[in-house]
Amino acid sequence: MPQDFLPTTAEEMRARGWERPDIVLVTGDAYLDHPAFGVSLIGRWLEAHGYRVAILAQPRHDDQQDFLRFGAPRLFFGITGGNLDSIVANYTGNAKVRDVDNYSPAGNPYFGEIRAKSQRRRPDRAVIRYAALARQAFPDAVIILGGLEASLRRFIHFDYQQNRLRGSVLTDAKADLLVYGMGERAVLEAAQRLARGETLSGIAGTCERLTESAFQARELASPSLHLPDWQEIGHEPARFLAAELTIDRQARAQAAQPLSQRQQALWVWQNRPAEPLTTGELDRLYELPFRREPHQGAPRVPAWEMIRHSLTIVRGCSGNCSFCAITRHQGVVTVDRSPESLVRELTELTRHAHFRGTVSDLGGPTANLYGTGCRLKNCLKRDCFAPELCKNLTIDEEKFIQLLRACQAVPGVKNLHVSSGLRMELLLQTPRLLAELLARHLPGAMKIAPEHTDPEVLRLMHKPGSRLLPEFLALCRKLAAAGTTKLRFTPYFIASHPGCTEAAMRNLAATARREGLEVRQFQDFTPTPGTISTAMYVTGLDRDSGRPIFVAKSHSQRQAQRQVLEGITLHQKGGPPRVPQKKRPLPKGGR
Repeated sequence: MPQDFLPTTAEEMRARGWERPDIVLVTGDAYLDHPAFGVSLIGRWLEAHGYRVAILAQPRHDDQQDFLRFGAPRLFFGITGGNLDSIVANYTGNAKVRDVDNYSPAGNPYFGEIRAKSQRRRPDRAVIRYAALARQAFPDAVIILGGLEASLRRFIHFDYQQNRLRGSVLTDAKADLLVYGMGERAVLEAAQRLARGETLSGIAGTCERLTESAFQARELASPSLHLPDWQEIGHEPARFLAAELTIDRQARAQAAQPLSQRQQALWVWQNRPAEPLTTGELDRLYELPFRREPHQGAPRVPAWEMIRHSLTIVRGCSGNCSFCAITRHQGVVTVDRSPESLVRELTELTRHAHFRGTVSDLGGPTANLYGTGCRLKNCLKRDCFAPELCKNLTIDEEKFIQLLRACQAVPGVKNLHVSSGLRMELLLQTPRLLAELLARHLPGAMKIAPEHTDPEVLRLMHKPGSRLLPEFLALCRKLAAAGTTKLRFTPYFIASHPGCTEAAMRNLAATARREGLEVRQFQDFTPTPGTISTAMYVTGLDRDSGRPIFVAKSHSQRQAQRQVLEGITLHQKGGPPRVPQKKRPLPKGGR
């Protein structure tokens, strides 16, 4: 008999014989009981440890009525914006309102069918709004923030929809605690402490908001590393970049020293990071009894349709790309699932009625980080890929190959794809794995993410140099020619990254033509919270030297860069090439 969904209504809760739940998890996504969705992962994790968990998915946010649904939780409200930051979910990279939400039923971002008169399902800055409604409903309830939005907005951050810096969501939401990173350990410890009547102070992987007196007392016991505060950043905007670099450096070192930052009247205090789950713990987490489908009240959710037949094989990212927030949320240590666990999960997947024989992805943040590690036990840098591969990075090519073969051998599996992004510099070191992927495991095309080809832009992105792409393409074409593989690439590029000019985009276009790449996927740089690229966007400064760089901020500047790639795409589809009009050059360091 299939496992029940976690209760989403008072009726479902009472059917379990509960008077009230221990924990109510609030999310801006539809309820998708699948391990690819954070609120389900945390919900099942807490359930496995004996807690009564209810899910409040996409509550109406014009009043507190939905927050009264289960009554006051015995322990806490756990609040997340969903799998995406709510501003990223609601707006494009150019701050235009999105008319599709892949995490909502039928992709409809509104509660009603007539959109002009309907409220959006996900409020802007969802964790702040949901926390306010939970507090209105139950003034004495404990409120804990978590998920991607809380992680990336835990300190002073840039909000591109408002085009300004904002304070920590912890202080704005007046919550009791913020869990940053992958929150299984911190959330479980918080639940255990509350159940015992203990305080939430000092939990690894959490941030606390402190009054001035409480901060001073904490400083006496355990001095923190101070980040630039509102006043310092206001007087010298370059301090915002300095703060982001400090947060990044401390995270990579897995530093135990607390971080602190004054907001307006309060302080945010970040405790040391939680230890990553071990392989055994990660296996048990992903093998919990998920339904692997949307709750019956949320049919046809596009995000579920895209990932329902996928498996997560690795967590964490040891890359250090300036524009990416994955490392800040998932951590710098990569942890592999065991092949045995993945085979068990895949075997269970084949029994689902909706499975037709194709596994859409064995992946993670980057699929071929599976089998990688570090020779050093206490590396303080964890910067494994730029400007070149670190000599202490270990790569177990055979482990990934054997995983692919074990999963392919599971009865009922006809096609096994690796659709997640793949790091080209790693594949150059693992030619047997590359040959295996090319021959058997690509979903029609190989997804690669050069992001750019201009050496200076790549440096600012903290990516390997421009020689990598041609070298990788040459090896792939050599391997394909030796077999019967029909080789196609889907490269992903970014326009308008800080430091990128129209000239750099024309260099990118020329490289794409020369290498015979079809440009299908590209986007304007989006200055999302919690990345060094966003700090460069805000300050107009080079991450390495602190010198001024050009930043395309205006609509016309960003459109001009995008049109360079749009011209290639149109030409490749058979239409006349679009040649962007020449723009009057901007002075160096202009914005």
